Amino acid sequence: MSHGYVPVQWNRNKKVYDIILWLGIVAAIVANVLIAGASVPAALAPSSEILVLRALGDTGFILLNIILAIGPLARLNKRFLPLLYNRRHMGVSFFVIVLAHGLFALMWYHGFGVVDPLTSLFTSQGTLETVSDYPFQPLGFVALTIFFLMAATSHDFWNAVLGPRFWKSLHMLVYVAYGLVILHLALGALQAEQSHIPGWVPFASLVWVGGLHILSLFAEPGDVVDVGNDAWVEVPAPMTIARGVGRVIEVKGQERVAIFRTENDEFGAISNVCRHQAGPLGEGCMIDGLVTCPWHGFQYQLQDGASPPPFEEKVATYELKIENGTLFLNTTALPPGTPRPLVQLAEQNSEAT
Repeated sequence: MSHGYVPVQWNRNKKVYDIILWLGIVAAIVANVLIAGASVPAALAPSSEILVLRALGDTGFILLNIILAIGPLARLNKRFLPLLYNRRHMGVSFFVIVLAHGLFALMWYHGFGVVDPLTSLFTSQGTLETVSDYPFQPLGFVALTIFFLMAATSHDFWNAVLGPRFWKSLHMLVYVAYGLVILHLALGALQAEQSHIPGWVPFASLVWVGGLHILSLFAEPGDVVDVGNDAWVEVPAPMTIARGVGRVIEVKGQERVAIFRTENDEFGAISNVCRHQAGPLGEGCMIDGLVTCPWHGFQYQLQDGASPPPFEEKVATYELKIENGTLFLNTTALPPGTPRPLVQLAEQNSEAT
């Protein structure tokens, strides 16, 4: 969080995650080389350098599809949240793989001529006149440049310097880079001597990533409440909120509110927007009694919306009240970090009955 900066904030879970991740990466590269080398006659088999080059690209493409799928998968099923918490580590690992692929390709195809490699990359390949001969390597280079900007600014220091809004806009360029990668692969697949990837793979990726994002839109949690002119609105079916998790209340024309139910059947309401990168707090859960953002694990106290010491992030809080066994939310936000009591709906219901 914002209390000081260290290069990487590793804990035991992140170390285990990274070890498993890199074992999987190495296994994928080795398997790709072995399978690709054995799938063609020895006389037609590419050199070992080309096999490694392609294996790095294929592994990077698989990682990119996983990274882009984690967000919607976590929204569809909370079992994927651990992947979301550590997605940044996977993203940086992905960049290392595609950087190795890009540098290897640049030097292998353009590093032995009289023209410098970058100039050769943009001037020596293909023609713009036909799709089947379109120069696909420059598209990969532009995508790699975007991935570099994202990896270089992945640390919280840059989020603080650039501001959450600009930082998020910058990192949304991943979808532009993804489109360039799809074109890079699809055009490369048209040139059989350049790629062993079947032509349908880029389109299958579009269906996979695009389909998950569309499904997640329909599964987006939240109850839309039309408040009219009333400051207090009824919270729909609060007792259906599972203990230790939240529900998003979308008040029309206002910021979303996250309502959480504790293990003791107490309810509290805070802003749905995490101060780190505007993550949806209401889609997270409570860990050790703290509201935990599903994106990067930032935590807040439900009683006052403040992060536990020594951290200093604060989000707005909202008042709740109970009348005749019904839970009501005051839609006027209190200043970030304002304490207000939690309410216990179970006790009120038992008294009313």
